[in-house]
Amino acid sequence: MPTAPLRITVIGSGVIGLSAAHELAAAGHQVTVAYDQDLAKCVSSVAAAIWFPYHSENSPAADKLLADSLARFEQLSEHPETGIDLRRGLNVDHLPGADRSWTRIVAGTAEASREDLPDGAHAGVWATVPIITMSTYLGWLRGRVEELGAGFAKGTVTDLEQLKGGADLVVLAAGLRGGELLGDDDTVYPIRGQVVRLANTKNLTQWLCDDNYPDGVSYIIPRREDIIVGGTDTANDWNRKVEPQTAIDILERAAKLVPELEGLEVLEHKVGLRPARETIRLEHVAGHALPVIAAYGHGGAGVTLSWGTAQRVAELAAQLAGEPAS
Repeated sequence: MPTAPLRITVIGSGVIGLSAAHELAAAGHQVTVAYDQDLAKCVSSVAAAIWFPYHSENSPAADKLLADSLARFEQLSEHPETGIDLRRGLNVDHLPGADRSWTRIVAGTAEASREDLPDGAHAGVWATVPIITMSTYLGWLRGRVEELGAGFAKGTVTDLEQLKGGADLVVLAAGLRGGELLGDDDTVYPIRGQVVRLANTKNLTQWLCDDNYPDGVSYIIPRREDIIVGGTDTANDWNRKVEPQTAIDILERAAKLVPELEGLEVLEHKVGLRPARETIRLEHVAGHALPVIAAYGHGGAGVTLSWGTAQRVAELAAQLAGEPAS
């Protein structure tokens, strides 16, 4: 238990907000999650979701978040009810010099042979990483947060002044709205992602990611009962509508890479706006009605960095609560 438990409002109930609320409540703080979108409508629900540092910061600090998150997901994969599975797959490089810094964190990676690679690929690496079925995982995570005693309050926070008097600390995990609420950050921008969800009636398990496919990014992520096929990565695109031709192009690209996708039933089309920033903002922010911890700007790696981010948020809250350094 903390020496000085805080009343903490977490703004945002996506994967970053829920993970932070979990760690804060587990540390003994009184936590309320303020949210304006149901789980099924938040951008986290659109995620594929595979542990992979996609469109996010590349730095030693981010590497720690990656490693801490990977360790937690691997631990949670031992419990089927979480919706997390460890699965092997292939990350394809079309160009020499692709960033493979993430492989330092993952055990047992292996260079792909020429026979493993799709036409035109330069190289590739095999890896076993967590695949998260988000419809199961988000529900499980919210349930765990509630079991730890946290409350949920639906409504839109438009000004941090609204929370004055009811909280000792705000954790801002509001994605694209993070900079807007703080009023000092106009560097957050959307990266539009459109995906197609297919029925996994052929029981596929092997994932494939090709970020440099000549006709656009392509990834095939088989989950327990469905397959997420993507995608798009258009910066500064606020379009939340499904584009039919884009969906056709996504499926055509994917079928060239994984012919087994042919004929699978289309269950759903989805669009999400990834909240991107040149660097993740994860810090104390002074000058507001009450203390703030910013936790946003994760780009396409919100799930991938979620537990590491949550652990860091808990550390920053402990500093405010006056706990001795561990």
